[in-house]
Amino acid sequence: MLAKPVSDIPAPDSIPGGLVYEPKWDGFRCIVFRDGDQIELGSRNERPLTRYFPELVESLRQNLPERCVIDGEIVIRTGSSLDFGSLQNRIHPAQSRVQMLAEQSPASFIAFDLLAIGDDNCMSLPFATRRQRLEVALADTSAPVHLTRVSSDLDEARRWFTQFEGAGLDGLICKPLAAPYVPDKRLMLKVKHARTADCVVAGWRPHKQSGLHGEQIVGSLMLGLYDARGTLHSVGVAAAFTMARRAEMAIELAPLGVAPEEPHPWSDWESVDAHSAQRLPGATSRWSSGKDLGWHPLRPELVVEVAYDAMEGNRFRHTTQFVRWRQDRAAESCTYEQLERPVRYDVADVLV
Repeated sequence: MLAKPVSDIPAPDSIPGGLVYEPKWDGFRCIVFRDGDQIELGSRNERPLTRYFPELVESLRQNLPERCVIDGEIVIRTGSSLDFGSLQNRIHPAQSRVQMLAEQSPASFIAFDLLAIGDDNCMSLPFATRRQRLEVALADTSAPVHLTRVSSDLDEARRWFTQFEGAGLDGLICKPLAAPYVPDKRLMLKVKHARTADCVVAGWRPHKQSGLHGEQIVGSLMLGLYDARGTLHSVGVAAAFTMARRAEMAIELAPLGVAPEEPHPWSDWESVDAHSAQRLPGATSRWSSGKDLGWHPLRPELVVEVAYDAMEGNRFRHTTQFVRWRQDRAAESCTYEQLERPVRYDVADVLV
């Protein structure tokens, strides 16, 4: 079951039957199927996850009822915060590497809904009933298997929203107490952090489709921020433009194009050593393997305001959304210092 984004935390009585709040965990959504000794982990899009988290299998076998289906989230903690990057590293073809990472940075499972237990299909039951049965089923659970906390108090939800971000969580899930579990339906609500930042446009990547006359058009704008030493780091991209706007931007950006022999802050992007020293575009990864990572460098003069939800290290966690051009801003003023950083909070204090 999915969640519809909303801009503000709704009141508990804003929905018939009421609602409760849960922390929004930043991990891999996962449904656990247990039948005796057999444990299977499935992703939201029904891809198998079991082989990537071998350390969870025995823990789930020890903590879950003999026969059940439970919806939840796989997370990894590094220090006092969730670490989505370490979670991504698990999706690797080499089982030896998966096993090594499982030992170095073991995962946890956060349970938040009960779909079936024993011979009972619970999906048609209201969430209030499913939650009660889940609490009974996991009454004696222990780490690394956890039951997510819930609250019906709006003030507490607001505190969670602000405080838990410092532990790597990314908002709140608001669940109607009367709602059944309906796959692929957005019956829940989610509230995520929303911020804006002014970034340098230092290049653009072509769209997979061509323009009306076969010309390249803009697929995404490549964004940069300066660090305290004046080094321009690649921090992400802005996308989601209409096809007409993509063609217009290719024309508008052409005068800022950098010739191959001209200097550019990211000229060394093909050098492995350069990637270890600063954030550069074009780095290969398991996600981009086989894709054309070609891009058009631009003189770093344009500034764009983009909307984003969170940072992952020194990069935007997700693709940003274009807000407006900032002709009033100098590119050199676009630094990391403008970004709002949440106050640190220990994720151990979020777990129950």
